[in-house]
Amino acid sequence: MNSEHLLHTLRSQGRFCTSSGSPMYGELLELVAADVEAGGVFATILSGHQHVSARQAVPLRLLGGLHRLVLDGHAPGLRRWYPSTGGTWNALTAWPEIRCVAVDHADTLRAALAQPPQTNEVGRSAALIGGLLRINHGFDLPIRLFEIGSSAGLNLRADRYHYRYPGGQWGPPDSPVTIDDAWLGALPPQGAVRIVERHGYDIAPIDVTGADGEMTVLSYVWPDQEARMRRLRGAIAVARSTPARLEPRTAAEAVAALALADGALTVLWHSITWQYLSADEQAAVITSIDALAGQADARSPFAHLTLEPARDGPGAPIKFLVQAASWPGGESQLLGECHPHGPPVNWQ
Repeated sequence: MNSEHLLHTLRSQGRFCTSSGSPMYGELLELVAADVEAGGVFATILSGHQHVSARQAVPLRLLGGLHRLVLDGHAPGLRRWYPSTGGTWNALTAWPEIRCVAVDHADTLRAALAQPPQTNEVGRSAALIGGLLRINHGFDLPIRLFEIGSSAGLNLRADRYHYRYPGGQWGPPDSPVTIDDAWLGALPPQGAVRIVERHGYDIAPIDVTGADGEMTVLSYVWPDQEARMRRLRGAIAVARSTPARLEPRTAAEAVAALALADGALTVLWHSITWQYLSADEQAAVITSIDALAGQADARSPFAHLTLEPARDGPGAPIKFLVQAASWPGGESQLLGECHPHGPPVNWQ
């Protein structure tokens, strides 16, 4: 099996996890890569995925499937190694047990490779709600909020979370979700946002009000990032009390169906979604955004708010930028930069 591309993907993802605060996944993906090189059980599980684009995040699909086995009790022996279940990670002693679980649950792990990661990173709400405060400052209208790539729609409840930053705070103080060190730099304007509609679109939306949906989203959290896990559990509680409408649609279908409304600001936002769209679908979304922009006026404005990766040039480091454009006017702005999981957001 020619696995050079797969090995590169596994190890690159591992390095990214380490640099993003998950040494556990960094070590685990190196062990998986070595097992693939040696023709072990993970070589069998990953067979047929040797040439899949890195954009498809095969390593995270695999580890998400493994994490779910731990969370749902099908791999109880691994709970002592997973911080998400009260354990302490030790690569040397955990690895033999992980290989045994992979042997016993190979079909389940292969099936997990067909499921795109559903990260539902609540920390990104710090960027999205801050951007929304910036945009709405010029309109002060009720907000109709639409999200593509929404997964479980947790970021659609961004106004229901509590954000702390040096010298201040924003959002309900009794929220079960608190995001610390949320903002730095030129802070967003203070004020309230009135979200009167919440709509999310995803090719496979997840209902976190049920046990299966809850387990799915928790499984994609990196197990040693306990603050992220706490935020996600809190956000699931918020979702159960703050309804949002989730529909199974492609991004292109969703944006093509959007319409503006008199007396309200219509906002389309997305975070770490663009890379998963084909070039044709990206073009279709842009065409629909341009059409909405052309219809916008002072009574029915439209805004496009994004948190997406960008590079200054080939080989340059990836930056995660908060950008927005609003109409009428069409002014496009770079609002800030942040970690891919959200805070702190450095506002400009």
